[in-house]
Amino acid sequence: MSASLIDPFGRSVSYLRVSVTDRCDFRCVYCMAENMTFLPRQDLLTLEELDRVCSAFIAKGVRKLRLTGGEPLVRKGVMTLVESLSRHLKTGALEELTLTTNGSQLAKYAKELAHHGVKRINVSVDTLDAVKFRKITRWGELSKVLDGIKAAQDAGLHIKINAVALKGVNEHEIPAMMQWCHSQKADLTLIETMPLGDIDGDRTDQYLPLSTVRAQLEGQFTLEDIAYKTGGPARYVRVKETGGRIGFITPLTHNFCESCNRVRLTCTGTLYMCLGQEDAADLRKPLRASESDEVLSRAIDEAISRKPKGHDFIIDRTQLKPAVARHMSVTGG
Repeated sequence: MSASLIDPFGRSVSYLRVSVTDRCDFRCVYCMAENMTFLPRQDLLTLEELDRVCSAFIAKGVRKLRLTGGEPLVRKGVMTLVESLSRHLKTGALEELTLTTNGSQLAKYAKELAHHGVKRINVSVDTLDAVKFRKITRWGELSKVLDGIKAAQDAGLHIKINAVALKGVNEHEIPAMMQWCHSQKADLTLIETMPLGDIDGDRTDQYLPLSTVRAQLEGQFTLEDIAYKTGGPARYVRVKETGGRIGFITPLTHNFCESCNRVRLTCTGTLYMCLGQEDAADLRKPLRASESDEVLSRAIDEAISRKPKGHDFIIDRTQLKPAVARHMSVTGG
């Protein structure tokens, strides 16, 4: 296998995000419709197949692996996958194994995640108002998530809170959320809503440019640009008054495509070279075609050779359909 994956624009692909399931125990309004039709379980890669594909990417130079969903911790037996993948941490082939979660299952799994070498996780929390949290997630309970965050911190995991900035929903809470995160020794990353999948409602009404949010924060706090990176697309600042960090993920107001080092694998074995494009590669067929990884390796190389320069996200009332039809939960949040 080749030592590294280089796309047509000279970018090294060193970060793989893997959706282990499209299912979730929440129905967040910006991510899913309330009544979702999920994939038949028989269409999903087995945990052993997910391990094999991830290992093939690691052999080709991927250094960071993030498990996502849906909600990754609702996948039956997922901890056996985490345990198996942790062998690459022990050999040094993998620098980081992490995951993004809604926090609902953290109280149950935090200690085990830490035991298998996970050092930090992202937890999605869009509001600290329990009633509003229920409204945004439809099914979620804020108290359960906060208990999970505490369990994760008690297990030694570093927490980063992800919050989607939603106009008219949580925009006025952002300063207080930031202060709460920093009081918990947690970073906060704000994310612009993305035009992915048909949902109930108009994203134009939800869209809040983070340039506006930053300007508002600068009216109250001193923000200092810093070079801190986690491997993802967030641009970070340090807040002088709190000493904590806040990140901005801006796929619309300022895309991050020039430095993209990521590809996404779905739970069915489909590889998306760009979150905002439909072009994809089927890795399930070569995976199952041979017990050797040679066919799979060639398929990965071919897919990376088609990685586009960037996405075409736009929020526009004249667009009656989302920029990309698939839901975020299918691609991997």
